[in-house]
Amino acid sequence: MRLTKHAHACVTLTKDGARMVIDPGAFTPDAAQAVAGAAAVLITHEHFDHFDEELIGAALEARPDLRVYGPAAVVERWTAARRGQVTAVAAGDAFTAAGFEVTVHGDLHAAIHRDIPRVANLGYLVDGRVYHPGDAYHVPEAPVGTLLLPAAGPWTRTGEAADYVRAVAPGRLVQIHEAMLSEIGQQSMARILGPGMLTDVPLEIVPPGDSIEV
Repeated sequence: MRLTKHAHACVTLTKDGARMVIDPGAFTPDAAQAVAGAAAVLITHEHFDHFDEELIGAALEARPDLRVYGPAAVVERWTAARRGQVTAVAAGDAFTAAGFEVTVHGDLHAAIHRDIPRVANLGYLVDGRVYHPGDAYHVPEAPVGTLLLPAAGPWTRTGEAADYVRAVAPGRLVQIHEAMLSEIGQQSMARILGPGMLTDVPLEIVPPGDSIEV
């Protein structure tokens, strides 16, 4: 399986010619192109940096073959008009999308502040190998080969991120959710969270547009 990193929280997964996109949001300049080349889209939660409602709505209109999966709060906006194209999923669900086997984990977005309501947030484990947590430190009830780790945001905490990596114990760690970090900040996080400091797994920084095999 090939993983292409896009800016911020968006990634494309490719296998046997099929493509799936996770979290094409407003911080991802090429989100429209990523969605146009994908058979399925997974959305972790409704925040704009993970979910561009206008983009997804236009893609559903233009492509009846496109399938979108996400929390009810996301997909319910199209359920009536796009029945069969959109599917609400929740923790414990398992489904096949574009040839990928997906299991669903977690429930709520990490707390930002008591004055900001917490929304539904789902993590996706794809083919039992790659886990995208959205905006939460939920530990999935399954082994994880590659963990996509949010590096910065109003809800992230370095100490909690380190404990999260230790709890998940992935074989590989790839940075996502980096839009709020400078290059120096990204390198600093990689150093703090990597071997010799807080975890035993190197944090890989994959530049937007680059791909890795996972």
